Amino acid sequence: MRLPFVPVRSLSRVCALGLMVTLMGCMPDNEASAPLGYGLAGYDPNAEVRAEESCLARGGTYGTGGAAGLKVCYETPKDAGKSCSKSTDCESQCLARSKSCAPLKPVFGCSSILDSLGREVTLCTD
Repeated sequence: MRLPFVPVRSLSRVCALGLMVTLMGCMPDNEASAPLGYGLAGYDPNAEVRAEESCLARGGTYGTGGAAGLKVCYETPKDAGKSCSKSTDCESQCLARSKSCAPLKPVFGCSSILDSLGREVTLCTD
């Protein structure tokens, strides 16, 4: 059985048209649908200011953290320093050496912690 000949040029035009129609479905209906104060792709130029304000309102300290030096909210968990035997005993992490809940969250770097079954593991967080 012989298939009918379809010119490549026609086939590529049909594919291009199909792609355009598909991509049109991804576009917003109008520019008014984007919230005020937001730029392209939902970027909020005030996001960092809002994050810092939210952190301070919760009693945290806003600063850099991890190897990348990204901004993060450091908070003291309610159970900081409490005795623990597994990770589920703590809001943050159960530190293996002291068998106590971490005094701060998040914890960056490599730490020996107790997992949910009470086993000692090393967790590295950047």
